[in-house]
Amino acid sequence: MTLRIDVLSLFPESIRQYATTSVLDRASERGVFDLHVHDFRDATTDVHRSVDDTPFGGGPGMVLRPEPIIRTLEQTPGLAHPVIALSPSGRAFNHSVAHELAQLEGFTLLCGRYEGFDQRVLDLVADDEVSLGDFVLAGGELAALCVIETVVRLLPGALGNDESSVEETFANGLLEYPHYTKPAEFRGLEVPEILRSGDHARIARWRLAQSLRRTIERRGDLIERRGGLSADEWAILDEFPPLE
Repeated sequence: MTLRIDVLSLFPESIRQYATTSVLDRASERGVFDLHVHDFRDATTDVHRSVDDTPFGGGPGMVLRPEPIIRTLEQTPGLAHPVIALSPSGRAFNHSVAHELAQLEGFTLLCGRYEGFDQRVLDLVADDEVSLGDFVLAGGELAALCVIETVVRLLPGALGNDESSVEETFANGLLEYPHYTKPAEFRGLEVPEILRSGDHARIARWRLAQSLRRTIERRGDLIERRGGLSADEWAILDEFPPLE
């Protein structure tokens, strides 16, 4: 099944250009996902192609008008659902949400701009709101690309090795273990001997220990979310001392 992703943006070329690089380009060529980008300025009806206006009640900035966005959604054949507005006020986007989206047949992303959407866009057509974090961007294009790449990487056939996405950071609720490649020694720092041992079972335990320790040190909230560590995980930490 090919995942359909629609994106509504005032800067469609920024989406299209990035989508022709690296993982997304290869995944598209393999038929893993199908990207449709729409400029909702094309749905305006005035000579100035206006998409925003001043807010009722006063205040700084401009607000995106509902008509062009809703008109684009209604006039686009085959538009994917659900419709997701990218907004700092939305629920936090994370690996779990990405998995939710990867199970769908498709979805549509609305890229905000200026002070954001007229509330009636959210009330009438948005099925969900998603935020990348506790910060504000100039627009939703970067957020859309982050969502698209995160989701597409989870789809079968998107990566050269499908196991890559299984072992990545957050896939099991932990930060990923450290990686090493050649040379075995660089500026006095050596690759841990265990990674050159050929003992794959012990390597797997060492990697889990490093993931656990890194998560404890940097993201204690993830450990709390998992309900703490099991007895086996504590034993693995005791088995392998911290990296020097």
